[in-house]
Amino acid sequence: MSETRSAKADAYENEAETETKSIVLVGVGGQGILLASEILAQAAMLEGYDVKTNEVHGMAQRGGSVMAQIRYGKDVKSPLVARNGAHILGSLEKVEALRFSDYIRPEGLAVVSTQAIMPVTVSTNAASYPTDADAEDRLRRAFPRLVYIDATRIAADLGDIRAANIVILGAISNDLDLPPAAWEKAISLSVKEKFLEANRRAFAAGRDYR
Repeated sequence: MSETRSAKADAYENEAETETKSIVLVGVGGQGILLASEILAQAAMLEGYDVKTNEVHGMAQRGGSVMAQIRYGKDVKSPLVARNGAHILGSLEKVEALRFSDYIRPEGLAVVSTQAIMPVTVSTNAASYPTDADAEDRLRRAFPRLVYIDATRIAADLGDIRAANIVILGAISNDLDLPPAAWEKAISLSVKEKFLEANRRAFAAGRDYR
């Protein structure tokens, strides 16, 4: 009986190792979601994985929602992440995480920035935005596995507030089977030379946060 259980466990582990990974990144226009998506895809490709991506810009240029879907594995059939199918949800804005919460698996990881960006409907008094305490409470109820990180402050302390997206990416990287060398190379391929060191520091800070 023990040998049978062991064989089944080994088969399950092998299947898990070859499973396609699905990641959803969300935020609003101008936060760098698409750059973070490019770096993640590059890192996976450098490790020899089949990678497919899908980007939904929405009203990105007016501060609207932006979503990027990245899937990698041995043989990826589609770039689209099914509802309740994402292993990881990374969000650069806390309410955007709630907006797209139905994409993540029950056991999935959510890495969410504490940043709040008020949509037009709030600034025109057509809607209300949750308080910090209310938003955090909703996030913790929505995501049993939550990393709630002040990515904007961390990036600002490092000298470039624009690198908050890379801080989030660094925190996400701990739950992906991609080695540090692949991330390092992917960042160097995706970021201009003058911003390279700042983005490397931001990635390391996010990775060390956890």
